[in-house]
Amino acid sequence: MRKFGLIGYPLSHSFSQKYFTEKFQQLDITDCKYELYPIEDIAAVKNILQDPELCGLNVTIPYKQAVIPFLHGMNAVVEEIRACNCIRIQGGKAYGYNTDTVGFSASLVRKLGQGHRQALILGTGGASKAVEYVLRKLGIGFMYVSRNAGHGVLRYEEVTEDILRRHTMVINTTPLGMYPKVDECPPLPYEAIGPEHYLFDLVYNPPLTLFLRQGKDRGAVVENGYDMLIGQAEESWRIWNS
Repeated sequence: MRKFGLIGYPLSHSFSQKYFTEKFQQLDITDCKYELYPIEDIAAVKNILQDPELCGLNVTIPYKQAVIPFLHGMNAVVEEIRACNCIRIQGGKAYGYNTDTVGFSASLVRKLGQGHRQALILGTGGASKAVEYVLRKLGIGFMYVSRNAGHGVLRYEEVTEDILRRHTMVINTTPLGMYPKVDECPPLPYEAIGPEHYLFDLVYNPPLTLFLRQGKDRGAVVENGYDMLIGQAEESWRIWNS
């Protein structure tokens, strides 16, 4: 049996197990299974990686950066952005990849307009590093926004209406608004958002978060993280079988 899975915490919001289980059924693959590993401490991944049947893992919040010390090697993207969301296990060793960059890029560009040249990245966790990587490749300027101040990072209370008007792309990489806390959203002056804006939420459950609804109600282009999820999942499957 070839075993795959997802590590993170919590995992009640995740569609990954359902997606891969259905994929195995559709392809008539009977020697593979996909499991969830909701671990409260990243140190627990050490025991998970020792499973001789395990061939690959996906990594989600909050461990995309914390998992790196447990890798035996990594590709150039992970080396650059220091965030890993896909692990291939071969010969008892774990190798890190980032498939978020592939999924995010493919989903983002579908609705990208010529006026979307400045972005606000909400959050500074592992997913934000994949977003930054893609924006750099596309030549799109960006600023980080976070609850905590840092070098080159705005606090939410520092985001004025003028800043939001000038940054016509807003990308949420935080879990704010994710099931079951669907009544939450990043604290922004949403009245400054209009039809020229593009709001992208990496959250996909629920499909229309409060963050996206705030934009949609004001005429903005919106996109959730579901297509990104599918894109990164398919890239993970390709890596595990390459």
